[in-house]
Amino acid sequence: MVTLYRKHRPQKFSEIVNQNHIKTTLQHEIETGRLAHAYLFCGPRGVGKTTMARVLAKSLNCTGREDGASEPCVECDDCKEIAQGRSMDIVEIDAASHTGVDNVRENIIASSRVAPVKSKYKVYIIDEVHMLSVSAFNALLKILEEPGENIVFILCTTEAHKVPTTIISRCQRFDFKRIGLKEVVKRLEQITESEEIRVDRETLEEIARHSEGHMRDAESLLGQIISISGKEVTREEAALVIPRSDINEVLFLLEYITKKDTGNAIRTVNKLLDDGVDLKTFLQNTVEIARKMLLIKINPLLADTLAMEYGENIEMKIRSVASMLEQDRILAIIEELNNARLQLKDAYVIQLPVEVAVVRLTLGTAGHERQSAASTLNPAQGRPNTSSPKPTSPEPDLSPMNTMPARNLDKDAIMKRWSDLLSHIKKHNHSLSFVLRVCEPRSLDGNNLCLAFKYKFHKDRVSSPAIKQIVEKALTDIYGANLIVDTIIDENIEVQINDQEMPDLSQLDENTTGGNIENGQPEASDQDQADMINDLLKTFGGKVVS
Repeated sequence: MVTLYRKHRPQKFSEIVNQNHIKTTLQHEIETGRLAHAYLFCGPRGVGKTTMARVLAKSLNCTGREDGASEPCVECDDCKEIAQGRSMDIVEIDAASHTGVDNVRENIIASSRVAPVKSKYKVYIIDEVHMLSVSAFNALLKILEEPGENIVFILCTTEAHKVPTTIISRCQRFDFKRIGLKEVVKRLEQITESEEIRVDRETLEEIARHSEGHMRDAESLLGQIISISGKEVTREEAALVIPRSDINEVLFLLEYITKKDTGNAIRTVNKLLDDGVDLKTFLQNTVEIARKMLLIKINPLLADTLAMEYGENIEMKIRSVASMLEQDRILAIIEELNNARLQLKDAYVIQLPVEVAVVRLTLGTAGHERQSAASTLNPAQGRPNTSSPKPTSPEPDLSPMNTMPARNLDKDAIMKRWSDLLSHIKKHNHSLSFVLRVCEPRSLDGNNLCLAFKYKFHKDRVSSPAIKQIVEKALTDIYGANLIVDTIIDENIEVQINDQEMPDLSQLDENTTGGNIENGQPEASDQDQADMINDLLKTFGGKVVS
């Protein structure tokens, strides 16, 4: 039985799909007679390396080719013998099964000393050349350095990095690329038309997607479908052969996330699991499509050249969903789903990481889980807070849905309640309230509050992520707006502060009884005193020396 990819193997340069950058060069060399004695064809499997080598050999030996032309006639005896694999002057060697030096000596070196039997050129096509042993490469190198006048070598490999540089330097190297989805579909349409078989374009696009740019894989998959369907291929028959595609479910999930439809998004995830879909692979596909959406938002040309192709129908759906999303939203989707993919391995409930990611994305809390995790740490210390629990007043929810923009705030409104802010922030970090007491609120631009400091170490401390988080949380508590802190240095600020306001480390020894920071109670525990010392050290950058 003749398979499709053998039956419809290209016989001319014009029939080879894509690889135009290689075809143009080779055809020009043939037309001008400026041939190289050795060629190296590199690239992934199933993209036309061996086919190109055979067409080149056929064109070199074609007796029906006109002067100045490059295409073989495919009608002369030489062309027919090469196409049928009967030519005595075309030697094809599988290096994977002939790795030793003896095979190179017998099949190449010895026979190359004999003139071509019938054709103009004796052509050696060595497939998977990277499989040759070191000794075999050394033997091949000698003949590549000084080949016969009518000898041409064509070396093919999928792993060019394994070919010695001494071999590569003596060849003209051509790098083959994977074939685009449109070109694969076009070629499949030509085959089905030749075979008088009706296949809808959507099925051909699905075949092309699964082939991932390998033309031979696409033709093999089409051959399997045709073998069970006859002259007209239905979607049901194609589904029996084509591996399951979850692209539509990916788009459904992304659309539910876009519309913040939490219920349907979670149902989609669980339905996929019930259907036996590998969630890791599904998330990989989802992230890949989200990446394509991001490239579309940045520059549509980037999406066309750097992202995977999915066919006309799928591409339209992807662009439709992308039009409803902003770049930062797409970034959040990529980050959340990629993190969920990494957590699948250790998940007790396999779909739980995906469900959590979906809930965060649909409820608008994506990106805040790190802040939630940080809230379990002592912000000033960056370690778990092991101090005894203290009674605290309920604090407002700081999610974006519960904070207001600073439309009705100005600098005067900030200054009126600045003392309230200092008192409030003292509950979280005693020494930080002192630092803020000696700063100056300079301006309020939208939601950006600029604070000026006289000293650089004050500015640096407030700018650190842990301290800045405390300040911004306190600003939200007092002013009801989601303010962002910016800091600058102004050495002209006049600092006026009483000695009573200056925190005194000397009063914090083991015999000290001080006030409770949050409750105003007369006694402070050893842990409270340790926390105060650590707050001071973190805020001012100091260390205990005795």
